[in-house]
Amino acid sequence: MSKVIAYNSLKKYCQGLGIELFGVGDISGIKEHIKVSKDVLEKLDMAVCLGVRLSSSILEEITSAPTRLYFHHYRTVNAFLDQSALKVSNYIQSKGFRALQIPASIIVDWENQTAHLSHRHLGVLSGLGWIGRNNLLVSKKLGSQFRLATILTDMPLKLDKPVRNSCNTCRLCVSACPAKAIKDDSASFDRIKCLEKLKEFQKQKLVDQYICGVCVNVCKGK
Repeated sequence: MSKVIAYNSLKKYCQGLGIELFGVGDISGIKEHIKVSKDVLEKLDMAVCLGVRLSSSILEEITSAPTRLYFHHYRTVNAFLDQSALKVSNYIQSKGFRALQIPASIIVDWENQTAHLSHRHLGVLSGLGWIGRNNLLVSKKLGSQFRLATILTDMPLKLDKPVRNSCNTCRLCVSACPAKAIKDDSASFDRIKCLEKLKEFQKQKLVDQYICGVCVNVCKGK
């Protein structure tokens, strides 16, 4: 089976599960940034990135702080992604290839707030979008209103090409950010201010984990 045929078959399977964003990237040059056993990782050179849309109606309720509805929705979408990624992993394995599922949301380093890998940056490699001013992955279709999960695999697949940053003059997230952490370019994003605001929201019992959603609400795509 050619890489193109395998790609199209896998994409069709994912779309049948309700996956809206699908992309494939090469991870061979960034493995040092992935916190997975080297013995396992050395056999895997592809990342299959899956994205699921968030509810615009739930997001619209967010103005300056996260809501309980958003907190529940956030966890529900993550669980849906994890279940979908499990099915995709099993599909890949049924074809005779390796598959390592990385959860949609799991922290392995609480001090630095990092996971096994950055879904956002793999999303860039997989052609799903670019890193916006809000330090999130932004897609032309959905803005930042989606969640991601990733599957690492050795399945031969056609690669997607990264897309150019297209935030252009849009600065909605800059003015909306309650922590004033978002600047004119993603490289200047203030992680400390963002994290402190997330801690504040949690202490106020608005949500039970470090999430916000304010900048996600205003980043709608085109």
